Order: sequence, then structure tokens, then C-alpha cells
Amino acid sequence: MTASFALTNVAALDAARSPHPISTGIGFFDHMIDQLNSHAQIGVAVTVAKEGEENGGSAATAGSHSVEAVNRHAGEDQAAILRMVGAALGGELKKLAHPGGARTSRFCCPLDEALVECVLTKGGDSGKLVQFTLPPYGKYPANKGRSKIGALQTRHIETFFSSVAEASGIDVSLVKIRGDNGHHVVESAFKAFSRALRNLVDGTNTNEYSSAEYETMWGVKSQSYTSSLELCREGKLERSTKETSILVHILLNGLAKGPEESIKVDTGIKTMDQFVSLLAKEAMMSIEAKCKGDLYVDDHHTSEDVAIALGQVLNTAFGTKAGLNRMWCATGTYGAAEVEVTMDLSNRPCITHNLSLSSNPNGEEYAGDLSVEMLDHVIESLVMNSRSTVHIVEKTAGKTVTETALATAVAFGKALRMCAAVDPRRAGKTASSKGTLSV
Repeated sequence: MTASFALTNVAALDAARSPHPISTGIGFFDHMIDQLNSHAQIGVAVTVAKEGEENGGSAATAGSHSVEAVNRHAGEDQAAILRMVGAALGGELKKLAHPGGARTSRFCCPLDEALVECVLTKGGDSGKLVQFTLPPYGKYPANKGRSKIGALQTRHIETFFSSVAEASGIDVSLVKIRGDNGHHVVESAFKAFSRALRNLVDGTNTNEYSSAEYETMWGVKSQSYTSSLELCREGKLERSTKETSILVHILLNGLAKGPEESIKVDTGIKTMDQFVSLLAKEAMMSIEAKCKGDLYVDDHHTSEDVAIALGQVLNTAFGTKAGLNRMWCATGTYGAAEVEVTMDLSNRPCITHNLSLSSNPNGEEYAGDLSVEMLDHVIESLVMNSRSTVHIVEKTAGKTVTETALATAVAFGKALRMCAAVDPRRAGKTASSKGTLSV
């Protein structure tokens, strides 16, 4: 006989924490719902109990973290549980949606083995799951993926999001762009949904930088901007080897003296100078970068060392990353090229991209005076040494590799600025369900 369930302590509080737990009886599902707390900054709570169990049953209220207690409903009708929880939370989220008419919010969440795009559209009272392409959940086993993650049966994840959409009145689209690890595919989806929801509630959106809502939240007159400058963040590295003598000094100061005075880059490689300068301009950071390298040997040592040093001083400037926005996705264009960079100041360095470098249609060996193979290595060295997770998606290749490279620099800088921005609502706390990025 199938058990009937009741929900208690259902909440979705804007920019606040509920005093009640998330306790659905399916541990991995609890962990995914908790992403709304960390990334949407919405205090979510819900307890699932069998009908007749007061206060959610002793297992739910005793604070036990044993496998049996946390996964007490794993063997029950999971479709029914996810449907009920989705409908209940969706109903609470409906109360939070931005009141200013039709809105669309898009966010991509980068994990080291997954990238999922979420698009939310609020236009009326009705909502539906417009697109859902998460399965298969990973590539193990091939062409099938995981049927369970922890105790959660993955086939019911779609049921949850469908119920959320219908109850909230928000159209939801979840598209897997990349993903070999099933756990990370689902985590990326919940985080992307959470971040897109935060933007929807705020009335902001990635790649929309001129709206009144954006200016209020992130613009140069916002509390975020002021708080970011007050941190006086900088990083500096100076070193000499037999291959290069290098100085890189950055200040996350909003280009206080203007771009011409604030950006000084001379590496001996013109394409490298242009790449770093564009990145710094879009990131609104002052930079002095000088390198005297053994260019009589090759461009390898100079370009690599500049990228490594830039990544290291960025990581220094970020500090603990507590209180920062942490994630963003941004599009950059240059010439005919259009590239999107999705970034997470995660402390888990990883770079994944589909830039047409080795397969560029003109068979170019060089991007200006920088070898194409070193352009690839520059991007990798920058990301790994800044200890970030970055996914790069080439939407339109440039007519030349140089155009693609510089579009990447523009997108990288835009994403970097938003990731490094202080979110005053976090009150100095780390944007993570773990509570830290140090481990």
C-alpha cells in the first residue's frame, strides 16, 4: 500500500533564513533544495512526513544525520514526494516574483564537470516546464547515466521542476550544455535555477547592464560597488628567472584613474597586451603588467608566465571570497566573434572550452604575434592560477583567431567583475552550502 504524505513548515523567505529544516526524507534531494538557501538567498524549509506522523515524525525532528533518518522516505513513492514538495515550494516562490511585469532571467552554473543553463520567464499566473534536457545524468554507464544519486531516483527530478513551474507561475527551462558527472549535472541545474531565481526576484539579468534594477543592485552608485572599493583589494607579484623578468600589480578599484591611466601592459607580445588590457578594462581593475622575456627563443615562456602571474595576483586580491557574488556568466564580442564565459570563484580550478583554436577554419598558427597553442595555454594558466572554475562557449567564431581570443578576453573581464562584486546581502558570508570555499 502506497503511503500518503503531509508537508509541514513550508517556507521560502526572501533574503532570510527559516528556523525550520529541509527534511524530505531523501538526503540528496535535501542537499539540492538547500542550494536555494545559498545561491538564491531564499530561506527554504520543508518537512515531509507520512500522514498521521505528528511534527514530521521522530526521525525528522530528532536532528539525526544517520543514513536511515535522512533517507527515511527513500523507499517510498518518490514521484509523489517530489511533486508535492515542488508544488509547495513553487507556491511560496510565487509570492516573491518581481512585480514589474514580464521578466526573463538566464543563468548558467559552472561546475568542473557540468554546465547547465536555466532560463526563467515570469509573464502571468501560469507556468510550465518548457525545456528539460538534463538526462542522461552523466556518462556512467554509457548512454544511460545514473539512475540514482544517493537515494534520489533521478527520473523524478523533472517532476519536481515541472511542479515548481506550475505552482510558481514561472516558465522554466533547464538545458545541459555539458556534463559527464551525474551528481554535478543535477547540482549545476539546482544552482543555475537558484541564481536565475535570485536575478528574477531582483529584476536583473546576466548580460543586461543598463537597467535601473541593475544600477541599483550592481551599478557604480550601488552599495555593492561602494563595499567592493572599501575592501581595497590588490595583488602584486614580481619575480625574475633565466626566462622572464615580470611584474604584475592589480587593484580592484573600478579603474579609479580611467582606463588610459589605470591600464599599463607591456609584455613584448602585442596580442597578449591587447588580451590582458581588454580583460582588465571590462573587469574595471587597474593593472600594471610588464614582462621582459626570452622572445628570441619563443613566445612560450613570456605568455605563460604573464598568465600565471595574473592568475596568482587575482587569487590574492580575491582573498577568502567571503561576501562576494562568486558566480556570473557574460558574453563578449569582438569583430565577428561572440563568446560566453561562465565563471565561479570556486577555489576548484578547472577550464573547459570549445573555442575553435586547433580547428580554426583558416588554419591559423598565430593569433597576431601569439601562437595559437599558447593562446590555449594562456587561458588555462590564467584560470588554474586564479583558482576558478570557467566554462567558455564559443557562440560565433571570429573571422580570425585573434577576434575569438579578444572576444574571450571581453567576456572573461565582464564575468570577473560581477563574480568579484560584493553582495551586501551576504553580510560577509561565503556563497556556499558548505559555508566555506577553503576545502
